[in-house]
Amino acid sequence: MAETDLNITRNIGIAAHIDAGKTTTTERILYYAGLTHKLGEVHEGTAIMDWMDQEKERGITITAAATMVYWKYNNRDYKINIIDTPGHVDFTVEVERSLRILDGMIALFCAVGGVEPQSETVWRQSNKYKVPRIGFINKMDRVGADFFNVVTQIKDKLNAHPVPLALPIGSEESFRGVVDLVENKAFEWDEESKGAEYKEVPIPDDMIELVAEQREKLVEAVAEYDDKLLELFLDDPDSITKEDLMKAIRSATMDIKIIPILCGSAFKNKGIQALLDATCAYLPSPLDVPPVVGIHPKTDKEIERKADAKEPFTALAFKIMTDPFVGRLTYFRVYSGRIEEGSYVLNNRTHKKERLSRLLQMHANKQKPLKKIEAGDIGAAVGLKDIRTGDTLTDTGHPLVLENITFPDPVISVAIEAKTQADADKLDIALGKLAEEDPTFKIHTDEDTSQTIISGMGELHLEILVDRLKREFGVDCNQGPPQVAYKEAVTLTVRHKETFKKQSGGHGKFAEIEVEVGPADEGETGLQFFDKVTGGNIPKEYIPSIQKGFKSAMTNGVMAGYQLNSLKVTLLDGSFHSVDSDQQSFEICALLAFSQACRKAKPVLLEPIMNLEVVTPEEYTGSVVSDLNKRRGKIEGIDYKGNAQVIKGSVPLAQMFGYVTQLRTLTSGRAYSTMEFSHYDKAPENVEEDVLSKVQGKVNVEL
Repeated sequence: MAETDLNITRNIGIAAHIDAGKTTTTERILYYAGLTHKLGEVHEGTAIMDWMDQEKERGITITAAATMVYWKYNNRDYKINIIDTPGHVDFTVEVERSLRILDGMIALFCAVGGVEPQSETVWRQSNKYKVPRIGFINKMDRVGADFFNVVTQIKDKLNAHPVPLALPIGSEESFRGVVDLVENKAFEWDEESKGAEYKEVPIPDDMIELVAEQREKLVEAVAEYDDKLLELFLDDPDSITKEDLMKAIRSATMDIKIIPILCGSAFKNKGIQALLDATCAYLPSPLDVPPVVGIHPKTDKEIERKADAKEPFTALAFKIMTDPFVGRLTYFRVYSGRIEEGSYVLNNRTHKKERLSRLLQMHANKQKPLKKIEAGDIGAAVGLKDIRTGDTLTDTGHPLVLENITFPDPVISVAIEAKTQADADKLDIALGKLAEEDPTFKIHTDEDTSQTIISGMGELHLEILVDRLKREFGVDCNQGPPQVAYKEAVTLTVRHKETFKKQSGGHGKFAEIEVEVGPADEGETGLQFFDKVTGGNIPKEYIPSIQKGFKSAMTNGVMAGYQLNSLKVTLLDGSFHSVDSDQQSFEICALLAFSQACRKAKPVLLEPIMNLEVVTPEEYTGSVVSDLNKRRGKIEGIDYKGNAQVIKGSVPLAQMFGYVTQLRTLTSGRAYSTMEFSHYDKAPENVEEDVLSKVQGKVNVEL
């Protein structure tokens, strides 16, 4: 079996703020690459990548869709795996898990809107995973398009180093082509062929000076990445060749020292071929990124796996879907080795072998059967039964655990119930399948009311999930009003001694611990646990049980049963009984100690705070600000964007239900807002009292 040349493989994502044109750009890529023969349009509901009914109806992307195209560049057929991600903040999990397994990214920006809130979120996620990226300023044909304004915003707001590789010829209605600064040539796209054909044209006279200035800035920005280029730049700038320049741009891009910036209009079919060429030229192949590093589950040793088909098979499951025809589909990125249809793999979380009955290449919701998938590739498999997002799959003789994917906690909940008893039986199964697909979707049962509570990242997120219950699983539901996912925290550090003693004939139960419980250190999340027991007062084998007890207790706070995000526990002393003490005794003792110590540690209620941005015509600014003040909002700044004003601030999520409708009313439908989770903050006393009064009588700690 011939191995794929990984030098000509690209694994890229397309990410941006909502409405920047991600799906339209992907549709044009499919068209020019010859994968489709008709241009799909989001506004007509004909986009191939937006295949869900809800996506077609709403004109938004909800789930990350994968596809693969071949693109001829430099007389070679490059294989490009593409993931088109959602722009709405409620579905940010799709971006997070995609960036975890991608080698490069195309960041889209609207030429009018510039750097918008979700652009910043995507950028932070890309920085987290150290993903090299190219910027594409889209919608150059729109009224108010301003190329250099967006470049400045990328520099200022994202703290990046944008370097234009192309300049637009004209803008708004007169946008007709681009000047390629690397080639020093101008190109215009043909309307008749829907942009499939383009021709070289003279650089417009009024741009010659600008082109020379920007080309000099480009050379200067990348000169340090190539000694030969630096010499030429200092001695004879005119002798710099296209090849010299491209080599340096590639090095600087992969080092994330520059962000190459291109421009065009996906909707008007201009600039997409240049974007694909740049993807092949400047974004990394699987061989250009460092080898993946994992931990051996038995020895805890770090092991590297290179992007090579001869290495042991290692893959990361990054997405799980329920397909009505083939059942559970697992999307995975292969980092090393090769897997063939019908092979067995080891799931390193469950330590169980499972068979991959079928391997598939995905094209949105369509599948193409494959015999094998090799290192550096992205594919899907049918047959895995016990699988979760973030699981590491390896061949059975070479176990390895890769770093998992971390996801944000849900911030909003609703109670749901099936309308009929027949639906009630199907509801649990349907919810389980949806939770498998989406790690930010959580389900639990309220112990007081026995209601099923579903939690997610926002109102739209839960609305889509309830809609999917009805359409895909045939389950009709009633739902209650949205509820905020509050959290709890302690504010004081206290010392507490707890004794657990139980006698019931025969062996009893005994454990005694002395602990210091208080707020975690700044920046720490989860349980910070320190063991300072000396002299063997508590045997070492019981320490993990104490830690486990505190960790499980954190899921139910002492005020209203809400989760604690962080806690610091120092185990100071204790005692045990040679016959009656066991691991369970110390775990229960820790649960009791948590309950008593946290009550003394001045617990407080935390509420989710959202970052909010409202874009409104100037005449409505006063009304919008006044309304936000009533919602306990804090205005952090008001800027101009064209002839509109941008109000930035933070506001408690509890005050924002139904805000979109209210904003439309206040501004006659002319304003829009974007909101994303920022942090948890202490709730005011009146809010705390109100929340606690609603959950009185709730069991605080379950034993």
